[in-house]
Amino acid sequence: MWGMQRSRYADCNGSDASEETEVVVNIGGVKQVLFGDVLNRFPDTRLAELTKCSVKSSEEISSLCDDYDPDTGEFYFDRDPEAFKCIIELYYYGEIHIKRGICPICFMKEMEFWRIGADFLDDCCKCQLKEVEDELAEIAEKVKTILVDREGDPSAGRWQRFQMCLWRLMEKPESSLPAHIIAIVSFIFILVSSVVMCVGTIPDLQVEDSEGNLVEHPTLEVIETVCIGWFTVEYTLRLISAPNKVKFVLAFMNIVDFMAIMPFFVVLVLTSFGAGVMELANVQQAVQALRIMRIARIFKLARHSSGLQTLTSALKSSFKELGLLLMYMGVGVFLFSALGYTMEQNHPETLFTSIPQSFWWAVITMTTVGYGDVYPKTTLGRCNAAISFLCGVIAIALPIHPIINNFVLFYNKQQVLETAAKHEIELMALRSEDAQLEPSPRKHACCAGVWDRGVAPGRGDASVPLLKDPRAGAGLQTPSMDRSFESTAEVSEYSMS
Repeated sequence: MWGMQRSRYADCNGSDASEETEVVVNIGGVKQVLFGDVLNRFPDTRLAELTKCSVKSSEEISSLCDDYDPDTGEFYFDRDPEAFKCIIELYYYGEIHIKRGICPICFMKEMEFWRIGADFLDDCCKCQLKEVEDELAEIAEKVKTILVDREGDPSAGRWQRFQMCLWRLMEKPESSLPAHIIAIVSFIFILVSSVVMCVGTIPDLQVEDSEGNLVEHPTLEVIETVCIGWFTVEYTLRLISAPNKVKFVLAFMNIVDFMAIMPFFVVLVLTSFGAGVMELANVQQAVQALRIMRIARIFKLARHSSGLQTLTSALKSSFKELGLLLMYMGVGVFLFSALGYTMEQNHPETLFTSIPQSFWWAVITMTTVGYGDVYPKTTLGRCNAAISFLCGVIAIALPIHPIINNFVLFYNKQQVLETAAKHEIELMALRSEDAQLEPSPRKHACCAGVWDRGVAPGRGDASVPLLKDPRAGAGLQTPSMDRSFESTAEVSEYSMS
């Protein structure tokens, strides 16, 4: 019995008959001898039913197990023996732990087969199960998005199909070769526009206007105009094809796209009013501010870079660590700037004229920058600077590791999800082909079509199908904490803005 002694369950309640009952089970080739008083602790389970087989018919016994030998009284179950080791713990300890290396979703299928509720699962294992369910839901969402991108919605009208095609062309580079080419061209325009914006500020490449003021070279202005034209057409087409216009407009990256093209047209409108308007001081300052806003287009690179997107998501998940970092730095800046001002104020050539002015010195010292424009001149002030330097290094180093760890975990998770989604698509295609080649209703457990059934409840579950055939009207399936561990959700919009 895998090293479990009889004394562990000697105090179990049960009848005299059940105490003498021995149940011999064969789990995937591993023989196990169980005792009735132990199994009857949970009378609603499948194993407890085996203790009553002496008064059951052969049909009832066959419904409880895969095979039965009446000569030896041995019950055979075609199940995973490693998972059964966890199942049997319920009868000895009152709770179940999922051992490392066992898929939590498949283990819940095992618990369902043995008629054991999810409430007997330990809290730590429930958290692990919830994480796996979330990952499967994300994989299923990616699979659904890929399927919609490939096949589209057959019930959509002509205009909707045109919108879906245009959306995939502008927003989904992986959907087709033309979409991939458009993404590359857009990336090149972003780089060219950013380089032109920087090069245009070099005095040697600028020209003088009629009033003797330096302005950008006409050639650079032409290149800038072409880039803005491409950005405008791209933004307009994406807005037209967006499934949810409000969500599209309010998305952060789309706001960046709008801010990248808006200054050009505002300056163009102001210029059309004539030189009199442009000579106003307020208008000139507004035009200069709008030109500076062109730097926002560099953020457009995040649309085509999965690394930048992963970094943004990692920072979002690290708000707590970033808040701790800012709190440490804030307390340190206030403390050491006040100490520095107190220690340096009596020096005749002091550079610490006030506590707020000392904030700058504390910031550059704690961050180990040290410009040298403000520095202490007394011995106590230098000691204070040394302590602030060490505290700054510690304050910055402590939260950095969790932030880096979040980035690595999030990046690896994204890579795993993408690989799993592609693998699931390939498996669905292979199973669909097998279903067409073998139209017979009787199918092998490992070759059954993904479209017409879930995981066999009476066998070891090697895989969990995430989707049913959308052509049959079924929706997305993801595991849940209920008895069947399957839930259905309707197919949502064909993309996420």
